[in-house]
Amino acid sequence: MGARGALNSSARPSRPGLRPTLAFTLIEIMIVVVIMGVIMTMGVPPFVRSLRRESVRKAAADLAEACSQARAQAILKSTMTELIFHPKDRRFEVGGVSSGAASEDASVPAAGAGWPGQLPDDVTIAMLDVNLREYKEEETARVRFFPNGTSDEMTVVFESKQGEMRGVSLEITTGLADIESDVKRYWVGK
Repeated sequence: MGARGALNSSARPSRPGLRPTLAFTLIEIMIVVVIMGVIMTMGVPPFVRSLRRESVRKAAADLAEACSQARAQAILKSTMTELIFHPKDRRFEVGGVSSGAASEDASVPAAGAGWPGQLPDDVTIAMLDVNLREYKEEETARVRFFPNGTSDEMTVVFESKQGEMRGVSLEITTGLADIESDVKRYWVGK
């Protein structure tokens, strides 16, 4: 028996007179498709959970970026710059203050307003403290950044509908933002 005998012994039996076939049966293909479906179904819930977690992380990263931009603008333009929060609208923006004093009228945007940020729908502001005063229920809150690189004290805690929390705080002597995932320490005494 040569090579032809080996080919015939490993091939599937077929009708007499036809060449042997080397293909998958319909049942084998269906089993593979079912196994792939089960594996993909098992991967969907972790993927969805990671997307939900991503919204809180993105909100914190966007706020840290806005703080960085406000600090840079204050230093480069040698003028006080503000990070303006609108807690009820769940948004914030960077604005310059040309007169050296912040406008008390929240409907009038500060000069040079920019770097807007909008919180995702599933993220809320759990805490917004500026200079140790709570602003979560106020119309606006203003955080000042000064030309020497310092800033007001600020602590913001974001919370998702799933209970994940992220905090962003400012170091007042450097004006640098710090993102924290362990925000339980903010709730001591609250």
